[in-house]
Amino acid sequence: MADETPTTTTPAVPGARVDRTAPKAAETTSGTAGTTVIADGVVAKVAGIAAREIPGVHALGGGGARALGALRNAINATDLGQGVKVEVGETQAAVDLTIVVEYPTPVHQVAAQVRDAVAGAITRLVGLDVVEVNVTVDDVHIPGDEDEEHEESRVS
Repeated sequence: MADETPTTTTPAVPGARVDRTAPKAAETTSGTAGTTVIADGVVAKVAGIAAREIPGVHALGGGGARALGALRNAINATDLGQGVKVEVGETQAAVDLTIVVEYPTPVHQVAAQVRDAVAGAITRLVGLDVVEVNVTVDDVHIPGDEDEEHEESRVS
């Protein structure tokens, strides 16, 4: 007869984003002694990578974050978690993303695809249940906008 230890779960509090029954890192145990702690930054990077893979996503982050990102890129120090905020509990995660969508891609479709991809990647790669993925579309990128800023002046 197997030794059965009763388990209890604490339901999420209405209005709370993540069930915080443990420290601010995901911990899992296996049959072997020890624990695995997954840092918030890991979850943010997984979310950022998943969001960037969606066609129609031009960039992640608001204007200020993108400006800092451009500086980071100039020195080859890409921040894969740019534009991503996560809240991580013992078994759950909540994600807030800020994106820029390529014109003329349907904004609502891109946001839905980002939401699905991020939730799936976190569940698959990190092993956490994703309770919510909030997507804020901060801007629409119009192809050719950068080119206009770098055109030569018509007057001297």
